[in-house]
Amino acid sequence: MYKLICTIIKLNRKSNNALLKRTLCSLFFVLCSQLSIAQVKTSIDTTSIKIGEELRIQFEIEADSTDLVVFPDQQSFLPLEVIESYATDTTFEASKFKYRKEYGLTQFDSGNYTIPRQKIIFNNKFYLSDSIQVEVRDVAVDTTKQQMFDIKPVVDIKKSPFDFTVLLYWMLPILLIAAGIFFYLRRKKIKREREKELPPYEEAIVALQELDKSDYLLQNKSKEYYSLLTTIVKRYLDREVDKSAQESTTDELIERLQEHKKAGYFDFDTEDIKKLESILKRADLVKFAKMQQASGQSEADRNAVEEIIHHTHEAIPEPTEEELLLDALYREEQRKKRIKKHVLFGTLGTVATLLLALVVLSSIYGYDVVKDKVFGHPTREMAEGTWVKSDYGAPGIIIETPRVLLRKPVEIPEEARGVVVTTSLFEYGSFTDDFSIRLNTTTYRDSVPLNLEQSLEMNLQKIEENGALNLVVKREDFETETGIKGLKAYGDFNLKYPNGKIAEEKLEYTLLMFQQEQSMQLVLILNNKRDFYATEVKNRIIDSIELEVTEKQAQNAK
Repeated sequence: MYKLICTIIKLNRKSNNALLKRTLCSLFFVLCSQLSIAQVKTSIDTTSIKIGEELRIQFEIEADSTDLVVFPDQQSFLPLEVIESYATDTTFEASKFKYRKEYGLTQFDSGNYTIPRQKIIFNNKFYLSDSIQVEVRDVAVDTTKQQMFDIKPVVDIKKSPFDFTVLLYWMLPILLIAAGIFFYLRRKKIKREREKELPPYEEAIVALQELDKSDYLLQNKSKEYYSLLTTIVKRYLDREVDKSAQESTTDELIERLQEHKKAGYFDFDTEDIKKLESILKRADLVKFAKMQQASGQSEADRNAVEEIIHHTHEAIPEPTEEELLLDALYREEQRKKRIKKHVLFGTLGTVATLLLALVVLSSIYGYDVVKDKVFGHPTREMAEGTWVKSDYGAPGIIIETPRVLLRKPVEIPEEARGVVVTTSLFEYGSFTDDFSIRLNTTTYRDSVPLNLEQSLEMNLQKIEENGALNLVVKREDFETETGIKGLKAYGDFNLKYPNGKIAEEKLEYTLLMFQQEQSMQLVLILNNKRDFYATEVKNRIIDSIELEVTEKQAQNAK
């Protein structure tokens, strides 16, 4: 451009006007072409970010509607990472289209980075954007103000118990539905087969016609041919004349047909019986001795069988009303037997499936666990259910129990009103249950001296009065952190019911007593000695006990 301007100045000195005009025109076109070159504008919302924070870089270019513009690929922004490539924004302004493309970038290591120049394609030409310096800062952490803690020890988490009840609720409907579908399809199949079954005479004629269509004789398969032929005639006789025809030998069948004829049950033609005997014996020779038949003998035997069936059909008398009634009753009885059989098999199948599931689950989780889940266990339900934490009495005993303790009305006797100020009693269950809780708080007058030993003896005596035999007593003295004195008594006994019977299994008792100023607090827990869940519930209750400390007791503790 500089050389071009110098040339214009020299030409001006020579006053060559024509050449000057041409040169100025050329300069004008060059400037216009320079102005028409695409301009790429690069902008960024910030040059300093924290680790992982997003910054946005934008490219803007003006072009006509027919121009081809391709923005850079996401991999070209390294060492920064592209979080997101936003959609291209297009606007129309001053007869030009403006294309804006944004990219979200970030970096997860602190330091100074350079966004390299990006290649933008414009009508098969490459244009480069500006490079930009970016700072990525660390996140400030003040460890002097952050409280530090030791690493906590590993805590064993109990595996969530398998809920067999849910499995049973799912398995039982599925088994019932499967059994219902099976019996429905089976019944439908049997009914379809019965509907397809033709009367004996029609069935025999159709079978003979099917035999005529076969190619056994063409293939010289006399054994197969005679096997089918004898089966057809025996099945017909089995359904119409003799129920054991199919299982009988030739001699047995002929003998029974002659007996039926002599008895007058059926008016058989003697000639038909002789023909049938001849055909059956010849068939035996073909099947077992592989005897070869003369030409045309097989067709003759087939026609003879058809005549025998036809004559027998005509000889069979029409059933009387009484016979029809007996037949209907017989069919109804058979139908009921089939229904009972299906119900029996279905019940046995269901029971067998449930027993199999019980055996499998018992082998995995144990019989007692499965039994408790299926049939229920009261103390297990308490152990695994929702517990309640409450404050009872004054001064209060804060305790967590599987059931809310109910307040029992207690009337202070007339002779004890000079000693006792207030008393309250809370219970769950009774003395004869496998699990029970009793909680009592009593406040005495200031002039009354309190003694834990005497109170223990009185409470043990009350336990014996309620039916405890062979009471075993073990005791421990203790004192809480706040200075409250306590006494623990525990052991077991045999329970005698009001009717005089003695329980076979022993009951355990745990008696906790606390003395706080002029107040006595008592917690008594009774449970079945062999009940694992009851023992678990008892230990959890004892571990949850908290005492509401009086103001005077708190000052003494200090």
